[in-house]
Amino acid sequence: MSDVPPNALRALEELADVSRETLPEVIEALSHYLALLSKWQPKINLVSSASLAEVWTRHVVDSAQLWPLLPAGTKTITDLGSGAGFPGLVLAILGKGQEGFKVHLVESDGRKCAFLREVIRATGAPAEVHNKRIEALAPWPSDVVTARALASLGKLLPLAAPFLSDGGIALFLKGKSAKSELTAARDWGTFEVEVTPSRTDPEAAVIKLSRLSPAP
Repeated sequence: MSDVPPNALRALEELADVSRETLPEVIEALSHYLALLSKWQPKINLVSSASLAEVWTRHVVDSAQLWPLLPAGTKTITDLGSGAGFPGLVLAILGKGQEGFKVHLVESDGRKCAFLREVIRATGAPAEVHNKRIEALAPWPSDVVTARALASLGKLLPLAAPFLSDGGIALFLKGKSAKSELTAARDWGTFEVEVTPSRTDPEAAVIKLSRLSPAP
């Protein structure tokens, strides 16, 4: 765990629901993930190259902050527009070993899907890749739907709502436009919202939405 920045390690210890005995296994899996990210990055633009210097904070901890917000008993997560796997693959690695836990990664870019499958193979993460556009999929019931840097809330809600099971929630990582996006998203329908300040960016937030109902 020596390669993990101390601030990132402290954050992961706090956020991840794992014992001190299990934490090294989680860090090892995440390290394998990031090693593959560095290997594939020159061939595929998976993340901003500028963010690689702070990849543990900018991408791993940023994704892991969703973990304590998952409802108790969460089994199925659907991550829309997974890209390089943030937050979906990080959540899958954190949930490794939990019975029945699975993350569905939805990504239309075939090259990124190949990367995601390689990380799953290398880490044993409980995840499945769906190489299709979101609109082309027949939705399955999910306890949680996640997305990061995919689209505005107004565009995300009609994509996410069909996947949510009764009582399911959406968790979206959003930047400084979160407040204005929430206002605009009211045109789509009704929902309950909770806003949690981001742990990694003072201008960002995690938007938790529940009881989604499109306007008639």
